[in-house]
Amino acid sequence: MRDLVSNQLIKYLERRGIKHIFGLCGHTNIAVLAALSQSKTIRFINVRHEQIAAHAADGYARVTKKAAVVLSHLGPGLTNAATGVANAALDSIPMVVIAGDVPSHYYGKHPHQEVNLHADATQWEIYRPFVKRAWRVERPDLFPQILEKAFALAESGRPGPVLVDVPMDIFSMEIETSLFTCLDRNAKIIQKPSLDEDAACAIVKTLADAKNPVIYAGGGVILADAAQELKEFVDHLGIPVAHSLMGKGVLPDDHPLTLGMTGFWGTKFINDKCREADYILGLGTSFKEADCSSWYPEYTFDFSTTRLIHIDIDASEIGRNYPVEIGAVADLKQALTVLNRVAKKLYPAARENQALKAQISAYRSEFQAGNKDLQESAAFPMSPQRILADVREVLPRNGIITTDVGWNKNGVGQQFPIYEPGSILTPGGLATMGFGSPAALGAKVAAPDRVVISLIGDGGFGQNPAVLATAAIENIPAIFVIMNNYAFGTIAGLEKAHYDTTFGTLFLRDGEPYSPDYAAIARAYGIEGVKISSAEEFKPALKKAIEANKPYVLDVSMINNPVPTAGHWNIMDIYSPGKKVHHVSTS
Repeated sequence: MRDLVSNQLIKYLERRGIKHIFGLCGHTNIAVLAALSQSKTIRFINVRHEQIAAHAADGYARVTKKAAVVLSHLGPGLTNAATGVANAALDSIPMVVIAGDVPSHYYGKHPHQEVNLHADATQWEIYRPFVKRAWRVERPDLFPQILEKAFALAESGRPGPVLVDVPMDIFSMEIETSLFTCLDRNAKIIQKPSLDEDAACAIVKTLADAKNPVIYAGGGVILADAAQELKEFVDHLGIPVAHSLMGKGVLPDDHPLTLGMTGFWGTKFINDKCREADYILGLGTSFKEADCSSWYPEYTFDFSTTRLIHIDIDASEIGRNYPVEIGAVADLKQALTVLNRVAKKLYPAARENQALKAQISAYRSEFQAGNKDLQESAAFPMSPQRILADVREVLPRNGIITTDVGWNKNGVGQQFPIYEPGSILTPGGLATMGFGSPAALGAKVAAPDRVVISLIGDGGFGQNPAVLATAAIENIPAIFVIMNNYAFGTIAGLEKAHYDTTFGTLFLRDGEPYSPDYAAIARAYGIEGVKISSAEEFKPALKKAIEANKPYVLDVSMINNPVPTAGHWNIMDIYSPGKKVHHVSTS
């Protein structure tokens, strides 16, 4: 039996269990859209900009822990999506991007929107630096196998996005349906490598004998869905857990052995606990710059005295930034399962570590007391601490937060409690401005029964305001809290501290702070929008937004004070050598 490639593509995705596709139309992919219109099980999430599609798919994949699908047009469609796909790549998020391309019979003739300055029909090469692999489909009979490989590669090993670039004429060709259906016999879940018993014994004995061991957890633990296994290991051996920005939520922030986030935006207590450790067990982390205070040994990690045990699914991360005593390549869910079994066999009685728990509890109380005035401040524009405290108070324990960059990322990482793994979605590796609001759409589509709030600055929201059109049309009840400081706030604070100017970083009109009325913009899109006018008004308005269960925008004026820092970032030494200057307020 023969059928159009476009029809068979959709049927293949249905059989894979794909429920949603994020994308935007173009003349190279409407054959796929026509086939998709007949699907009873796949919902198309229609966007106004391809970057929105990619970020929404990213948020969706983080919640479902499966590869998300993006459908793109060629040329500007594909380049529009590139930032979102690159963000997913640097955060190890599985994604399959299916893009239309120029007709294969017109390669090199410069048909409409062909990318051919260095070689014919080479738009797929734009993605090569950041996807796990980019395919250009040369014949229709090769398409099914390429698709199968694409999903397998996106979800296996260290997850990440892949590109399948399809000349538009191939979508409209006929193919033997057996070339697709034969793939149904292929396993869709591939078993991942585990940790052998001897290595697990060596690791457990080393940690048990250590005087001040610390577990350092990265986003890889959450990607591997291994948070429960980690908690079991921590509870049995009584070892404290520090985490990277991407590892936030790997243990509940109210767990008695959770230390918190390290690095530039970590606190002195947390950084000191890592520096004073004699052994660190690194799990699913690449020890990135901001998490490690630019690798300066006097701030966060000092591996001249500390010994490192490092387990990661990606061999290239082991030993990249710090020397390892024991290194192992393994899936963290599998590895922690073995470590738990070995730990309970070697040490049947759980270790309580009450003294350390009391220390951590006292530190939390001290930190909260130091933040209390700002969290309760009635000042308006609001303090960022008050905004975060009010959001946490009304957000359900399993509610999902998406962030952008600035206070809503760094401040959240430092002082916003997260209680369930995977309930904070933040742009780590690429730190993309504009991620937060589209990611909230994807998260809400993936988890319709959970409250989803996007904490996003006015600079970040201004990147992709058309996200509101998708929220309205698709009726996606995410809540957008715009922390509006009339600036690219973090950069303004940096520039003021080091160069005594805020040129190019503040939003001004005739010398006065300027902002669009985002609540009015929301209403123009057909969405509820409220412009907050006092600190006391914010929390009731947020409660009302949650109860409404529909798309909602809260525009909240906020002072531009910097996130407190105890770590270090090398850029400070570039700007102001030897001066130990960080950020300052511009409010």
